Amino acid sequence: MVYYVTICGNLLIIALVSTSKNLHTPMYFFISQLSISDILLPTDIVPNMLHILLNNGRSITFFGCMIQFYFFCVSGACECLLLAVMSYDRYVAICNPLHYISIMTSRHCEILSAVCWLFGFSINLVYIITIAELNFCGPNIIDHLFCDIVPLLELTCSDTFIIHFEMYFLSLPILIAPTVIIIKSYTYILCTVLRIPSSTGRQKAFSTCSSHLIVVSIFYWTIFCVYVVPTKGQTITMSKILSLLYTVFTPLVNPIIYSLRNKDIREIVQKSLHKWVSW
Repeated sequence: MVYYVTICGNLLIIALVSTSKNLHTPMYFFISQLSISDILLPTDIVPNMLHILLNNGRSITFFGCMIQFYFFCVSGACECLLLAVMSYDRYVAICNPLHYISIMTSRHCEILSAVCWLFGFSINLVYIITIAELNFCGPNIIDHLFCDIVPLLELTCSDTFIIHFEMYFLSLPILIAPTVIIIKSYTYILCTVLRIPSSTGRQKAFSTCSSHLIVVSIFYWTIFCVYVVPTKGQTITMSKILSLLYTVFTPLVNPIIYSLRNKDIREIVQKSLHKWVSW
């Protein structure tokens, strides 16, 4: 049911942004791109996971495992980059509003989106090829819900130094650089908002960023718990639960946050429902 609601919610946002002229703005364009990433991630994980759980354990081919891990990395990388681009969009809108239309043109937005997706697909391909070349001579049972880096490395008998080196190297453009962009953007946004004389103006300016801040907080909190916090003290069950939060529930809450907290999307949904009921 969670997977079903996730797909329907994100498809609804993509459809609304594509068909409603009021939503043909850079902010909603990037929200629709984020929805594509939120569809890709659970679709890569959940169907196979449910098949395994319902059949009390099933096998996955080595090639299938590598493909699953590849698209898992792609969706995570693209979401990091898209969240950074969205923070830049909010920075331009609040800190440089007079030049917003000339800076965030439709072509500029399409280029930024294409760069995020191309970078996510290309840079992770090198990483997956390196992992696929390892020797897996130990047990072939993955005690996890999907093919992730930690359980995969536990099965290899090769030296994993190059894998850890690439992991830290790839974290610079995929995780650290977007984090710096987000922090720097919201630092400028906060300074600009605090200079607004009226409390109403400050509240209105900050309300345009609240949904994005919530999504960023949830995303980075789950990433931090799963991959940054040392896992030696975590049980296998806790590791699986945290991974489930990141792969299943985060893509679910993103469209809920953007739809429930966004006045424009709520109004368009209400008008669409009213037309459908009247018809």
